[in-house]
Amino acid sequence: MKIIKRSGAENVFDRVKIENAVRKANITVEEKDRLSEDEIKEIALNMENKCFNMNRAMDVETIQDWVEADIMRHGKYTVAKHYITYRYERSIVRQANTTDKQILSLLNFENEEVKQENSNKNPTVNSVQRDYMAGEVSKDITKRFLLPDDIVEAHEKGIIHFHDADYFAQHMHNCCLVNLEDMLQNGTVISEVMIEKPHSFSTACNIATQSIAQIASSQYGGQSITLSHLAPFVQISRDKYRREVRKEFDNQNIKVDENTINNIAEMRVKAEIVQGVQMIQYQVITLMTTNGQAPFVTVFMYLDEVPEGQTRDDLAAIIEEMLRQRIQGVKNEKGVYVTPAFPKLIYVLEEDNVREGTRYWELTKLAAKCTAKRMVPDYISEKIMKKLKQGYCYPCMGCRSFLTVYHDEEGKPKFYGRFNQGVVTLNLVDIACSSGRDMDKFWKIFDERLELCRRALMLRHERLKGTPSDVAPILWQNGALARLKKGETIDKLLYGGYSTISLGYAGLCECVRYMTGKSHTDSEATPFALEVMQYLNDACAKWRAETNIDFSLYGTPLESTTYKFARCLQERFGMIEGVTDRNYITNSYHIHVTENIDAFDKLSFESQFQALSPGGAISYVEVPNMQNNIDAVLAVMQHIYDNIMYAELNTKSDYCQICGYDGEISIVEDDGKLVWECPNCGNRDQNTMNVARRTCGYIGTQFWNQGRTQEIKERVMHL
Repeated sequence: MKIIKRSGAENVFDRVKIENAVRKANITVEEKDRLSEDEIKEIALNMENKCFNMNRAMDVETIQDWVEADIMRHGKYTVAKHYITYRYERSIVRQANTTDKQILSLLNFENEEVKQENSNKNPTVNSVQRDYMAGEVSKDITKRFLLPDDIVEAHEKGIIHFHDADYFAQHMHNCCLVNLEDMLQNGTVISEVMIEKPHSFSTACNIATQSIAQIASSQYGGQSITLSHLAPFVQISRDKYRREVRKEFDNQNIKVDENTINNIAEMRVKAEIVQGVQMIQYQVITLMTTNGQAPFVTVFMYLDEVPEGQTRDDLAAIIEEMLRQRIQGVKNEKGVYVTPAFPKLIYVLEEDNVREGTRYWELTKLAAKCTAKRMVPDYISEKIMKKLKQGYCYPCMGCRSFLTVYHDEEGKPKFYGRFNQGVVTLNLVDIACSSGRDMDKFWKIFDERLELCRRALMLRHERLKGTPSDVAPILWQNGALARLKKGETIDKLLYGGYSTISLGYAGLCECVRYMTGKSHTDSEATPFALEVMQYLNDACAKWRAETNIDFSLYGTPLESTTYKFARCLQERFGMIEGVTDRNYITNSYHIHVTENIDAFDKLSFESQFQALSPGGAISYVEVPNMQNNIDAVLAVMQHIYDNIMYAELNTKSDYCQICGYDGEISIVEDDGKLVWECPNCGNRDQNTMNVARRTCGYIGTQFWNQGRTQEIKERVMHL
């Protein structure tokens, strides 16, 4: 059984340490007020049993709180007072420098919390450590100087989550849709070097990947590009090859007709598409940004985003090659093809590709095969999205953050070149538990917590105000997001709907269960769940009207925070069956991972909540190995098209480097801790296995904390 020290490092639980700490307090009081030796040992044993029953590693602060309560249960209030004083004195010593131990434990590879904070970062790599070190300093500055005490306290208690505090000290935004079209067609600047409009498809792909890396180093969230911005450069390459082929034949004095020239040129075009797509795939995976990970990039594949004709045919060819190369995967260090985390792919389901006999049906079948083997692409329904987004279809920023519809000065819709200012998430489960099932009290606490979130979000907004465009030239001056002048601030981009700012929410499922005693899938409880969602939307609408800032409701993709929220709930309210009795809470509006429901019913049910989560939403279904059942994958995809805006299929894609096993790596319990184990050879070394799991709308490949690991273990199949 493990405990988590204040530095984040894990230690083996030692009952004797509790006994010794209580004895130190005990000897400072008069003999008549002391605990007996048997009582001290009983308290220590109680703590051991309590920690064991929590079924997770407990933090030292919580254990010490329990010790205080147990001393007072024995009626030894003076001992308890001295124990509290001792804790306070030790706390003062520690607070003289709260950051150093965190950093040192990180550098010594001992900080378990940091190791599992991000499932796509390897904390043993120097660049990741450097980013985490900077992050610890930023969090310290943020807590001590930049945020009010009540917001810091609410964050630490898990009442809200102030996202990305490790970047808040800098003037950085969250995620964006890259205006690759502007950068490629009008030129850009990368590292003070002028990049002109490319003269070939492969050069355009190269510029795109270099831009992606620069953008990732200038913000902290995901970014999305669309292949439609690259498609016009296929024709530029085609025209170039036709000229070259004609010249080659002329130089040899060989007469040849135009058809032959075009056929040879077309072969070269196809080869260049292969080369360009390979460049995107491998550069995105192998590029290392300044935060020590591959860029979190999403690639959008939407046929109807370009005009019908040659450009659309070229886009289809690029999409086809992107899918083929992703199906193949990338080689790990053993030379075995495995599933990469990035780039995330999104394929739009449309009328001309979603049914057998439609023009691009074969492309959709290829997408289904890719999903079955490599977990992507995810799917957007053009039909449903247009209903929810005023007739428009466009990608999310990263894994699920969606912009609202915005029209420029000329009245034209604009999506690329826009961004999100940041997120603060509300813990809905805490509101419910704090109300004691009193509905009037629930809504009163809800209002108080919403006001806390509004203030926290305004701090994010104010932190960006006054930011000069010079802090990230590629973003603000050279086309990725804007073409501002040197020295000009980004302020005008923060208002009027150009960018969004997100009110996140988590744990709707547990919130409803606590307040109604039923799952939110129950027809008697669903209206309350929808009422909660509408209440959140109404708050965003009110703030938007008051400030001219585009507040939007966002289904938070909790990764490590799901564990933090669960731990805080257990500490505040104890173990409540079906509510706080797991080491995770449910993301956004999702149905609980343990609830038995089939894929089609799940997607249909959750679609009504996507409509009420305009700033970000994604649904999923958990499926077994589907490589031999592509028809079933296609059936789910067609259901997505008809019923829900944005969804994904979660498969498994693992490999054991010790024995070569390529089935599903298992999660087993070992001394109260969940660990990954190869079912074939028993290997438990995470460094010698490749595990890919959908974490929060994106794929994680670097393993997870105990809360998220339990959630992954408990997922039931929906198909």
